[in-house]
Amino acid sequence: MRLATVRDGTADGRLVVIAPDGEGCTEAPVATLQQALEQWDKVSAALAGITDFPQALDPAQLAAPLPRAWQWLDGSAFASHGALMDKVLGVEPLKTERPLMYQGVSDRFYGPHDDVRFPEEDLGIDFEGEFGVIVDAVPMGTTPEAAMKHIRLIVQINDWSLRKLAGPEMKTGFGWVQAKPPCSMAPFAVTPDELGEAWKNGRVCLNLLVDWNGKRFGAASGEPMGHGFHELVAHAARTRDLVAGTVIGSGTVSNENFREIGSSCIAEQRGIEIVDEGAPRTDFMRFGDSVRMEAVTPTGASPFGIIEQKVIKA
Repeated sequence: MRLATVRDGTADGRLVVIAPDGEGCTEAPVATLQQALEQWDKVSAALAGITDFPQALDPAQLAAPLPRAWQWLDGSAFASHGALMDKVLGVEPLKTERPLMYQGVSDRFYGPHDDVRFPEEDLGIDFEGEFGVIVDAVPMGTTPEAAMKHIRLIVQINDWSLRKLAGPEMKTGFGWVQAKPPCSMAPFAVTPDELGEAWKNGRVCLNLLVDWNGKRFGAASGEPMGHGFHELVAHAARTRDLVAGTVIGSGTVSNENFREIGSSCIAEQRGIEIVDEGAPRTDFMRFGDSVRMEAVTPTGASPFGIIEQKVIKA
């Protein structure tokens, strides 16, 4: 099952169920995705049972599947990305078996085709291709095994970053605020069964194709996550209940062979250049630049749809 949100002038939009071919849709029996998540056990069967899709789907009218959320928690679950960044920054690797995670802004998620506004061009504007999950209510202390059943939907995310602000904010010890603006979501949130064998061990085992200004930039697989999403959910729920609609991200999708397959963010590519050549030669994004992200199956299907956005001046 694939779900989407159509803009209707309200903050949360109108929930629709997507036809298998991605061409049509029908209004869901609940108004919003947040409402569906809060009563998932009651409404999911009705949503999955819809077979008639009389409305044409207009991609231009699609918001993020969850246009705003109670909570957004982002991990850093790909070891190859973390190790490279530590080496570039001269940071001693953190010796811990615990997942890395921070809490970011969640009052807005950009739609898949929204222009993304920034106040200045010279802030180190960067995209970050990720996967994410949306959970129903997760009790405090939930184990990784039990957390798997709370993962109701899977999404594709562009976690925007302002790299020149990130370092100074990290040094304060209080985390990111200015360096982490709202994220973007691909148009479709999918149930785990929709991915078939591509959903395995709490991981999205698909390649994430990233194009910058029409040129292929990366094609990393989501499979090599150091911690699966069920483990990230359990980590987040160790000392708190997670409300229905909490979104948890994987961190930048990255593979050990990034020199061959490319990267899901500019910072990683710059890091490779620093290690190999002594200095970065790839600049960050400029106003007017575009980024496109699409996770694809081996048959070429696009379960989450496409994120395609332009960076503009606020």
